[in-house]
Amino acid sequence: MRVELLRQVKEPLAAAELPLPQPGAGEILVKVSACAVCRTDLHIVDGELPRPKLPLVPGHEIIGRVVEKGEGVERFAIGARVGVPWLGSTCGVCAFCLSGRENLCDRALFTGYQRDGGYAEFTLADQRYAFAVPEALGDVEAAPLMCAGLIGYRSLKMAGKAERLGIYGFGAAAHIIAQVALYQGRRVFAFTRPGDRAAQDFALRKGAEWAGDSTAPAPEPLDAALIFAPVGALVPRALAATRKGGTVVCGGIHMSDIPAFPYRLLWEERVLRSVANLTRRDGEEFLALAPKAGVKVETVAYPLEKANEALADLREGRLEGAAVLVP
Repeated sequence: MRVELLRQVKEPLAAAELPLPQPGAGEILVKVSACAVCRTDLHIVDGELPRPKLPLVPGHEIIGRVVEKGEGVERFAIGARVGVPWLGSTCGVCAFCLSGRENLCDRALFTGYQRDGGYAEFTLADQRYAFAVPEALGDVEAAPLMCAGLIGYRSLKMAGKAERLGIYGFGAAAHIIAQVALYQGRRVFAFTRPGDRAAQDFALRKGAEWAGDSTAPAPEPLDAALIFAPVGALVPRALAATRKGGTVVCGGIHMSDIPAFPYRLLWEERVLRSVANLTRRDGEEFLALAPKAGVKVETVAYPLEKANEALADLREGRLEGAAVLVP
């Protein structure tokens, strides 16, 4: 099968041919229809996340169909359409797994990081960590929901009932979850790279009532802020923009160091928290909600062999929405 392979971090992916993998017990073999390109893929390729499996097939926003099943697979039939997310497998027996917080499992393995992912014609998945995908969503449109959508949704849940919602970094996750927030009756304020009028116009088209530079003060106090840009300096800015008792949620898996900031920004019962991975409940809830909310995912499709080009466009901020590889 054709794949795009990461042999060493900080090097371009290389086209390669690998044997078709065989599903083990509890695994499904998925013929990949689409795989979105996530900023986490960039963090892995650029060496910002430690100790990836090498060589590695990246990619963890996968849509495809089951073509073979391993022993004991009961959740999916041959031909079933599935989505495969970042959380690839867990131990299933630790306190986190047994309490529905499998996203915190110490023995978790992650798709496109410790397990080969979707920059390929086929991939293996643990049946427990694959989702049925509504047929109303096309393959390319659905792919970014597997991480940008799911992590965005978990971040939004952490914001509680916040009405005035600030979103820092208006890319793949932000443009999806902004639509869900609007469907829920919230107000959205978008903060982008300084001077990035294209991103600000994009946010306004997606329903934000205000869009401006991330260095600018919020037009009114925020009830909560979601940070999707991997920029630690945004944390004190978001805290300063948030009202007393408000929440700042860091939605990325990697962020540059947070600079020192005065205690007064955290005082008055503001909450600063991170989001780690996802749970199966998140996936089930969000994939049921997204069609109801009328989520429209903006995508740019690339053939599989253009994976390096897609990563470069994401790295340089040349995308509106999400890049998606199509084998």
